[in-house]
Amino acid sequence: MNNHRQALDQMNDRSREVFRRVVESYLANGDPVGSRTLTRDFSEKVSAATIRNVMQDLEYLGLLDSPHISAGRVPTQEGLRMFVDGLLEVGDLEATDRKMIDDTVSSNSKDVGGILDRIGSALSGVTRGASLVLTPKHEAPIKHIEFVSLGHERALVVLVFSDGHVENRIFNPPPGQTPSSMREAANFLNSLIEGKTLSDLQTVIAKQIAARRQEIDQLSHAMVESGLAVWEGEGDSYERLIVRGRANLLNSTSEEVDLERIRILFDDLERKRDIAEFLELADEGAGVRIFIGSENKLFSLSGSSLVVSPYMNADRKIIGAVGVIGPTRLNYGRIVPIVDYTAQLVGKLISDRS
Repeated sequence: MNNHRQALDQMNDRSREVFRRVVESYLANGDPVGSRTLTRDFSEKVSAATIRNVMQDLEYLGLLDSPHISAGRVPTQEGLRMFVDGLLEVGDLEATDRKMIDDTVSSNSKDVGGILDRIGSALSGVTRGASLVLTPKHEAPIKHIEFVSLGHERALVVLVFSDGHVENRIFNPPPGQTPSSMREAANFLNSLIEGKTLSDLQTVIAKQIAARRQEIDQLSHAMVESGLAVWEGEGDSYERLIVRGRANLLNSTSEEVDLERIRILFDDLERKRDIAEFLELADEGAGVRIFIGSENKLFSLSGSSLVVSPYMNADRKIIGAVGVIGPTRLNYGRIVPIVDYTAQLVGKLISDRS
């Protein structure tokens, strides 16, 4: 996003206006935009030839494209991304849209599933797109957990709950993880898992990390005080205890034993940190996000966009998400506040019924 803002800042006013008008016109009607069309209501008096030169420059930058040789320009996926990140003006939620969504959830029904179904229908009706509603995350104790590598940058966590419910969640694993390290993490977690939720496991791992850190500090204190060792990157995730006079340790069996114990503790601490990151990534969420075209891994082949927002329970914990799927030329300025409002409304309903 920052790169897009910087690119926009480097454009002159004329280029920025041409780019904005091409994208807004395309989003409104889906047709290529020609230079003569832009000159009619441009903010300054310029010729069609001048506008055409600017559009050629924007095409060279990869922001616009020509469907045909004689046609006007349309924004590329990169152009749409830049527009959304730097020029999109998000409007207020329209009263008619708000009323349609509110009317859908005015029931006092305790059936959360039924409410979410009606909200999905309302989103489709209001936006004229396909709706996406992810039900609340299961909070029952976990019976079994498994991590499965799907490649260098993707992994699957399989959660089997004590009540028989099963969930599969895709996440991006920490860099450098291998299938064997994922199996090791799963084996360790399964040894602790009985009667615990995902949140409980995160708490347990955090306490074990703190305990290992304290034990390392206690064992290393005397070595650092005596000048035999020094901390490098103290307090960072990749801190190291560097032993300066290892030969001197040969005279002290206890210090040699302590050094080996510190090494083991460091290895264990690193594993615990990896496991903690696994759990955090498996449970994390984000705010309102827009995925355009191939950025949207689920619908990239259909050239669709996804506008999605998580919703939270009373404890401000992300438990699900709502969204809208449509063509890349969605009216993003209108869809974003609709999705945002619906997510907040669903979160309140879930909280009130829990």
